Amino acid sequence: MHVPVIIIGAGLGGLVLARVLHVNGIRATVYEGDASPEARSQGGMLDIHDFNGQLGLKDAGLYEQFLDLIHPGGQQSRFFDRDGTLLMDNPDDGKGGRPEVQRGQLRRILLESLPGDAVRWGCKLSSARSFGNGRHELVFANGLRVTTDLLIGADGAWSKVRPLLSDATPTYTGLVFFETWLNDADVRHPDSAQAVGGGSMFALAPGKGITAHREPNGVLHAYIALQRPKAWVDNIDVSDRASAISRIATEFEGWAPSLTALITGCDVGPVPRIIYTLPETHRWSRVPGVTLLGDAAHLMVPSGEGANLAIYDGAELGKSIAASSGDIEAALLAYEGELFARSTTAAVEASKLSTLLFGETAPYGLIEVFEQKLLGIQHS
Repeated sequence: MHVPVIIIGAGLGGLVLARVLHVNGIRATVYEGDASPEARSQGGMLDIHDFNGQLGLKDAGLYEQFLDLIHPGGQQSRFFDRDGTLLMDNPDDGKGGRPEVQRGQLRRILLESLPGDAVRWGCKLSSARSFGNGRHELVFANGLRVTTDLLIGADGAWSKVRPLLSDATPTYTGLVFFETWLNDADVRHPDSAQAVGGGSMFALAPGKGITAHREPNGVLHAYIALQRPKAWVDNIDVSDRASAISRIATEFEGWAPSLTALITGCDVGPVPRIIYTLPETHRWSRVPGVTLLGDAAHLMVPSGEGANLAIYDGAELGKSIAASSGDIEAALLAYEGELFARSTTAAVEASKLSTLLFGETAPYGLIEVFEQKLLGIQHS
């Protein structure tokens, strides 16, 4: 079977690309390994930025629907030390340019904006190979084989498309996040709920941290961060939930109970998220008929930019293809040039932020940066 334009991965970036192409009258088929949209959790809250993510949603014609998803108060941020002392509280005044929405809801409006047959579920890519002249063959785990003239890898950190372009592979950063969820937190964990507030909470120390954000319906979603060797992480058996919780909580002995309850009081988790990155300057030479977007192209430490960059990548690539006048290679070359520049800048900034979050100056170095930004806004 031959499909002219194929996108691998039905994450935010791949779906925005499909939507922008659809708006411009170009048919693309998205192949996704998950069996259905509900096959697994789509993560928590995302802050969608006015300088990249929101622009991509405008290009997709979905900005008004995005506004309906915004979680009121979600831009509040609170900073604590390990003793539970409030160091800084930035209220949500609605002017921060980074409103919070649920990832799953954002993905839903993207899926609903596409033709019903645009996404092929249950199609996990096993391998991709070039036939030359820009044509590629894809083999899926379910036995399906297809060829395409244009292949876009939006398939995340462990992309099966990336090897067509680059030898780079993700490397462990030394950082792991253990995700936890507390339900009905305002009633069952009022001290933790008060600490988190209406948006995000950061309790930081060198080499570790407890961060959380509020989701609708009284849910607190936490990320327990630790800088530890990979062998240490692998030695935690999360299938033995009580033992895993105890092991992680021991790393925060002496911290305020309102903070550690985000570990010990969780209803779901802990789920380990081992943080890998690609080189900050990751790029490749032009290969006909194939390109990448999102984490497949520029995997970096969490900084709030990952989803935003994926959305923006998808929109920019879609617009470039639509405006190509048939010269797809020129369109991909122009897209990749801009992609490399913005992703390198974002990756460098993400590394700096990670140092502020978990480096020797934590939490005070990050608070100082926030204070300087607030002063700059007030005097502008």
